[in-house]
Amino acid sequence: MTSVPAATTANRNSRPQTNLTVLRREQLSPHMVRIVAGGPGFAAFVNNDYVDRYVKIAFPQPGIHYPQPLDLWAIRESLPREQWPHTRTYTIRWVDEAAAELAIDFVIHGDEGLAGPWAASAQPGDSLVFTGPGGGYNPDPAADWYLFAGDESALPAIGAALESLPRDARGLAFLEVDSDADILPIDAPAGVELHWLLRRGAPAGSGTMLVDAVRAARWPEGRVHVFAHGERGYMKALRPVLFAERGLGRDQVSLSGYWASGRVEDDFQAEKKLPIGKI
Repeated sequence: MTSVPAATTANRNSRPQTNLTVLRREQLSPHMVRIVAGGPGFAAFVNNDYVDRYVKIAFPQPGIHYPQPLDLWAIRESLPREQWPHTRTYTIRWVDEAAAELAIDFVIHGDEGLAGPWAASAQPGDSLVFTGPGGGYNPDPAADWYLFAGDESALPAIGAALESLPRDARGLAFLEVDSDADILPIDAPAGVELHWLLRRGAPAGSGTMLVDAVRAARWPEGRVHVFAHGERGYMKALRPVLFAERGLGRDQVSLSGYWASGRVEDDFQAEKKLPIGKI
């Protein structure tokens, strides 16, 4: 890992830390693993009402001694940034407060990345430390229908959003994954059409399939509310489709890059402040 850990303007109060224990690992598909975590630390978890609630998971750097138990905010106050744990941003798929546990889904691409390999080998009893959650999206109850578009990185957020909709909701969802084996069950309303787009071995973030599908779709009548998240290049390409071609207002669209092809998250987050990172 050569990138410098991402900087942050958050603090202990705005993004509290939670220390959980891995309870179980579930293989959802060849490229998706679910980690269910809980334990005594769940009592410190501060939930919110957003369907796209996300956390910043901490991954300590090897070779650096961190005081235990891990206190991320104390580390940031006492150690140079180069020695901070790396963080990776992930959506919480669901929270079960009665059972004192939550689930986070991880995309797995072999040994690539930091979080994926960790999730692929995580065992009950392992630590899961994060700050948050943040969030900012809920489906607009005044919308006539809903449009969702994303790759597998957005699948946990889109799945949570679809399952939060009223059972009589209408909409379209375009979900890009690698193959049939990566299609996951989602309890979406019957009036929401799920369109699974299969790359069939092509690298994620490399094609135009998702953008082409949204552009070519026959949109229902009425006011739409859009949630389009995923690879940064995809989202940039969707912007003119949604705003210029379809004439949507900014208040109708949640459009965000979750990752960028060829970038680790530390660099991706730093680039958000630069022209290349703007969507």
